[in-house]
Amino acid sequence: MTRTRFERMVVVLGALTSIGGAVATYTFSTAHAVTANPPLPAITPAPAAAPAAGTQNLPDFASIVVQHGPAVVNISVSGTRKTSGPQVDPGNPFYEFFRQFQGQGQGPQSETPVQGQGSGFIVSADGVVLTNAHVVADAKEVTVKLTDRREFIAKVVGIDKATDVAVLRIQAGNLPTVKIGDSRRARVGEWVLAIGAPFGLENTVTAGIISAKSRALPSAEGYVPFIQTDVAINPGNSGGPLFNLAGEVIGINSQIYSRSGGYQGLSFAIPIEAAMRVEQQLVATGKVSRGRLGVAIQELNASLAESFGLDKVQGALVSSVEKGSPADKAGVKAGDIIRKLNGTEVSASSDLPVMVSELKPGTQATLEIWRDGRARTLGITIGEFQAAVAAAEKAPAEAGRLGLAVRPLTPEERKQTELKSGVVVEEVAGAAARAGIEPGDVILRANGVEITNAETLRAQIGKSGKRIALLVQRGELRMFVPVELG
Repeated sequence: MTRTRFERMVVVLGALTSIGGAVATYTFSTAHAVTANPPLPAITPAPAAAPAAGTQNLPDFASIVVQHGPAVVNISVSGTRKTSGPQVDPGNPFYEFFRQFQGQGQGPQSETPVQGQGSGFIVSADGVVLTNAHVVADAKEVTVKLTDRREFIAKVVGIDKATDVAVLRIQAGNLPTVKIGDSRRARVGEWVLAIGAPFGLENTVTAGIISAKSRALPSAEGYVPFIQTDVAINPGNSGGPLFNLAGEVIGINSQIYSRSGGYQGLSFAIPIEAAMRVEQQLVATGKVSRGRLGVAIQELNASLAESFGLDKVQGALVSSVEKGSPADKAGVKAGDIIRKLNGTEVSASSDLPVMVSELKPGTQATLEIWRDGRARTLGITIGEFQAAVAAAEKAPAEAGRLGLAVRPLTPEERKQTELKSGVVVEEVAGAAARAGIEPGDVILRANGVEITNAETLRAQIGKSGKRIALLVQRGELRMFVPVELG
């Protein structure tokens, strides 16, 4: 586990940063005046003016904090990460020397302690807590602190990386709980309030408005229609609640868009409906079951819509169909445009994964597709999404910055290569292509950190500055490849 497990960063123009982070310490001081001033004359305040007709009073944020703030918790995590040999920045003048040293498999491995912090909230009086998956992933110990200063060692009930939701349980009873709302009823422009622990400053309250809804982010796996806000969110806010003015939780603060790693006016929250579906499944079974079609889709634009004979840009364009998948058996073909699922419109390609994931495997469903200039209806039996073959693992990891599409090693490849970790390069472009990375290469480490899946690679890319050092295995040869990220 690395520190970036709590501060993942995915750069798209700037960076999408998950906001659980390592603890930062600050010292505040107050300057005292040394010259006495004469007392000011007493001022009698004027009576408050009545609000003008048609105006609204300011939101009563204070009442929300008093009533629901005690159900918001601070989460501290601790663990270790393995390091092997010297950790040297590629810009170091001795980098080539250490690169050769590490490439020979020398250097002792050691466990380095790491710590992180985030936020969460209590959804059940018997101790069920919701937070972000990236806050507690791979943590050896998770501590939950309440506003009354009680602390509990928490058990991680389950983690769902696809939605970035985790469920914890603490041994306590009669706890304060939040009220769960419905983000689908929230409107763009409405006031919202967040409570969390940015930079370790517990029970910090910030407010703003909903900027947009149903945002699809490249840092996510396509199952979350994020709520965008301008609420001030920073590292440590991860996993904290987003309240509406009725004091109901409508989202879990998860990520920020930033070029600096700090708040820049764009924050993103997981809709509470998606989080609660995950919570119910994790509590009941310890795992999350999702529907699956077995198609690869791409965004439909005006040019494509016109070429397919559509009068408006609406739907998800199927670019490929997995052989033997539910979609294949139903007769879906590449070039089809999926316009409706069970009668509900698919406005954009990003809508489809969310809609399918909410269906139970085995469900009978109908697809309305556009093919050869006319609409058709297909019946389909929804399959089950398997994490081992998650499409996100095959999707470009930092395509805009590094230029790689990677997938996990298959069991056969692990057996043949005797590798315990690493990801296989399937497609390469941009910075990685210029550095000499080729399809079929296995990326073992990035900046000295072991790569176990696409997520850990994304995390290291996000942490890197202008360059990143990749340890690559090509056949029997193992080498470091420095990549200039720009």
